[in-house]
Amino acid sequence: MPVNEIDAPQQISADHFIPHIPGVIFQLHRAHSGHMRFPYLKGGGVALKYIDCDLLALNAGPLVEQLTGNDHPKIMSAIEHSARLMLPLKTRFRLSLPKGEPHWIAVSASPKPVSDGVQWNGMMMDISDHVAEEQRLRKLSDTDPLTELPNRRRLMGHLTHVASLSARHGTPLSIMMIDIDHFKRINDRWGHLHGDDVLRQLATQAQTLMRREDMIARLGGEEFMVVLPLTPLQQCHALADRLRQTISAHDFGMGSGHVTLSIGVAEYRCGEPLTSLIERADQALYSAKSVGRDCVRLLR
Repeated sequence: MPVNEIDAPQQISADHFIPHIPGVIFQLHRAHSGHMRFPYLKGGGVALKYIDCDLLALNAGPLVEQLTGNDHPKIMSAIEHSARLMLPLKTRFRLSLPKGEPHWIAVSASPKPVSDGVQWNGMMMDISDHVAEEQRLRKLSDTDPLTELPNRRRLMGHLTHVASLSARHGTPLSIMMIDIDHFKRINDRWGHLHGDDVLRQLATQAQTLMRREDMIARLGGEEFMVVLPLTPLQQCHALADRLRQTISAHDFGMGSGHVTLSIGVAEYRCGEPLTSLIERADQALYSAKSVGRDCVRLLR
C-alpha cells in the first residue's frame, strides 16, 4: 500500500473523552474580595447532573456551602491555606446530593496567582468506595468481632482523650472493671457457643444502661471496662450496682441468676498515670471477687 494511503492518526478533542472520565476537571477562580466562581467544570460521574454549572461559573459561594454542608468550613480553610502559601490544594469532603447517601469527593489542584486573585486548575474524584473501605478496616481494627463493642485499642485511645479533658477542666471521670463470675463453668455446662451468646447479650444489656458519652469495651475473654466521663465515684458505684442487678435478673437462656458480675470502680485522680487508675479499678474488682462475687467494690 502506498505510504500516502495510510490513515494519519486522528486528533481527538478533549470534549469527546472528558464527559467519560471518572471525575471532574475544574478551574476555580477566587477574587481578592473572596468571590469564587468555576469558569470551567466538566467531567463524568453523577454529581454534575444535580449541579447548575452555569450558576457556578458566575457565583460558586452559596452553592458550594449548600453542597458541602458540615464540611464547608474545612473546605474554605483548605482554600485559604492554599491561596496564602501558594501550595497545592488537597482535601476531601462529603458532597450532599438530592438522592442517596453523600458522596466522598477528593480534591487536588494547583494554584497560581492572577491579576485579580488566585486561580486553581485541578480535578475532583469520587472516592466513596475508597472511604467506605477505610471505614470498614478502621472498624475491624477498633471493634471486638464477637460483641461488636470497642476493643482494648480503641478504649485506651478514648480513655486517654477523656482523661486529658478531665485534667484540663477539673471534671470527674470514673471507670468500671467488669468480670463475669465463673464464666468457665458456663462454657463447660452450656457450651462455648452459648458462652459467646452470653457475652453478646451482656454487651447489649450493658449498652442500654449507658449514656451516650459512656463507652463500654471488651478487654478480652469475659472482661469488660466502662469509661464514664463527668461521673464521680459514688455515681459510678450506683450505676455499676444497677448493671450488676440487671445482669443477674436477665435470663440469658439459662434462667435468671446464672450470670453474675463482679465489678470494681475507681475515680481518676488529676494527673495520675492511666495505668494507676486501671490498677486501682483492678484491685477493687479482685476485692469484689474475694468477698464472694456478684457485688461492686470501689477504691478511692
